This record gives sequence, structure tokens and C-alpha cells, in this order.
Amino acid sequence: MPRTRFSLALIAAALLLPLLAACNDSSGSKDKGAASAAPARPPSAVATVTVTPEKIAIVNELPGRISPTRIAEVRPRVSGIVTDRVFTQGSRVEAGEVLYKIDPAKFKVEVARTQASLERAKAEQLRAQQDADRQKQLLDRKVIAAQQLETSNATLAQANAAVAVAKAELDAAELDLEYADVRAPISGRIGRALITEGALVSANNAEPLATILQLDPVYADFTQSVRELMALRKSLNMGALAEDPGEAPVKLVLDDGTEYGRSGRLLFSDTTVDRTTGQVILRAEFPNPDGDLLPGLYVRVLIEQGVDQEALAVPQQAVQHDAGGNAQVYVVNADSKAELRPVTTGRVVGQRWIITEGLQAGDKVIVEGFQKIRPGAPVNPQPWQSEGTAVTEPSDGSQKAG
Repeated sequence: MPRTRFSLALIAAALLLPLLAACNDSSGSKDKGAASAAPARPPSAVATVTVTPEKIAIVNELPGRISPTRIAEVRPRVSGIVTDRVFTQGSRVEAGEVLYKIDPAKFKVEVARTQASLERAKAEQLRAQQDADRQKQLLDRKVIAAQQLETSNATLAQANAAVAVAKAELDAAELDLEYADVRAPISGRIGRALITEGALVSANNAEPLATILQLDPVYADFTQSVRELMALRKSLNMGALAEDPGEAPVKLVLDDGTEYGRSGRLLFSDTTVDRTTGQVILRAEFPNPDGDLLPGLYVRVLIEQGVDQEALAVPQQAVQHDAGGNAQVYVVNADSKAELRPVTTGRVVGQRWIITEGLQAGDKVIVEGFQKIRPGAPVNPQPWQSEGTAVTEPSDGSQKAG
């Protein structure tokens, strides 16, 4: 009996093996068919910009300091005691405005004395003139000799000279009286008073009475390296750049980062070079009607030193750097594949890099989406709209770029 049961089990197993094999073949075929029917992953969407030559101004940002256009020291022209200070320290004064008063008493006395001397000289002149006229009449009637008329004429000439001397002395005395009022030599902002009332001053004082600074317009003195200046001059001579730097506008950025509202003009380039720093001194002039720019103020000068006629620029975010610090960008080639290309960057203009080597006009540079691709990967380029704008998702379900 047990042997019969074992035989029946073997027969049943033999009959089930073909059925199991058929089931396995059927399920494997189904898996292979499902795998072959799955769609391939579409190219990654990327945002690109087409590089085109354009005119871009070359603007350098250089550190500088504000200085007044004119500095004048207020000094007395006569000696005496200061009786009054008639200006407000730190205020604006106009040229010719009275600042100090020196005791005028002795100068008035001198004016009166020289006036009297002039009147006496004029009286002597009148007497000599009358005597010369009388001698001439007598000579015409041949009453006197010619020598007497010559003597009278000489006396008249001496009287005329005495009158001239007296007039000069009177002018000098009146000038000293006028100088008793110490006036502003220029218009500008006056500093603190360096002497007080009651002080004795003289024309040869070592210390000035005050200092006036002319602050409209003002100068911005800044420096630039010789290497950069020579490179710009060379580009200008070769025709690669347009516009002379001396004709370009100059702007200021204040210490808090705000831009000064008025443009200036470049005045000159110093012909000497600082041996310690290798910098060339430059100077620009800016209007300052509101007095916002004060002497010694630190500023950054934006100077346009030419225009690159065929500049190639890409957004800053498109430029990557390898482990060695070399710049590189992804470019979409003719086969719509990503190509990693080394480039040489120049200046930063706004939010863009100027590319000096590595790109040509018409190249499509990937700006967004290169984080998910590798060199040689197929891509789906779409126009880049603006910084931070993602590429719209394609209808085939591929992922967004960037």
C-alpha cells in the first residue's frame, strides 16, 4: 500500500512539471514585453541664451577722496588790534564779505595827514604854475631873459611831482584803511576762527585768521594701476574701444553704497607714477550745490574708459569653475547635446561676465539646468527669460531645468 501511494505521487509530479514550466515562460515573456514597452527618458530641459556681440561700456570702479577745488587762508594785510569777528564759524561766505575788523583809528589819522599833504602840494603847484605863466609873458615882451623862464618851468615840474607823491601817499593810506576790514578772498565754507577779538595781528603773521574751502564744485582724486591704464590706451589705439576716457562721464558711489545724483568730468591724468604703489593719479570734478560732498569723504569713482564694440557677455550664473579655479560654461552643440567648454572671463558688467576667449557669436550657453546634466547629455534648450525664471515643464513630463 505505501509503495502504491509513492508511485501515484511521482506520476502527479511528472504531470505538473510541464505546466509549471509553461507558466514560467509565459510570465517571463510578459516581463520582457513590459520592459521593452517602457518609454525612454526625454532630454533634460535647460534655459539658454544666445551669445551675440554688443556694445558694452568699460567702467572701472576706483577708490577716491573728495577735496576742495580752492583753499584760501584769511590773512590780515595791515597790523593792528582785532576789534570784531563778524562771521559765523562753519558758514558759507561770499568773496569780498567782511570777516574781521581791525581798529581803524590810526589808519584814519594817516588818511587825514596825507590828504593835508596833498592839499599843500597842490598849493605849491598852483603857485609854480602862475609864476611860469607870468615869466612866459615877460619873455614874450623881451623883458626878462630866457633863463628865468626855464627856472620857473623847473619849479613847476617839481611841484607837479610833489602832487603825484602826495596822491600816492593818500592812496596808500586809504588802502590801509580799507584793509582794516579783513574780507573773504573767495566764496566758500569758512572754518573755525583761529584768533579772537583783542588779538594783535600783523601782515606777516605765520598763522592765518581762518581758512575758506570752495566746495562747489569739488574734486574727486583717485588712482588707477598703470597696467590697466596702458591696456586701455592700447585698445583705444587699436580701435577695439571707442570714446576717449577724457570725454566720458564720471559718477560717484558714496560710502553707504548710494550713487551721487550728479555726473562729473575727468580733468587730467597725472604723468607721474607713485613708486611705492605703481598707481597713476587721476582727478575728476563734480558739482556740489547742496554741499553733500565734504573734503576727505571716501567715495568710489565710476569712470567709463571706453566702449567694447564686440563684447560677448553671459549671465554670471552660467559661469562655473573647476577644481583648479578655471572658468567654464555649458554650450548646446549642433547635436543638441551639452558641451563643457573652458572660457576666459574679463570684467563684470552688472550681472554678467564679459567672455574674452572660448565663445563665439551664436553659441547657446546654458544658464539654468546644467546642475542635472553631464557633458554629452542630450538637452532640450529653451530661451532664458530672466534671472531666477525656471524653464516651463514640457508636455512630455520631463523635469524642470535648474
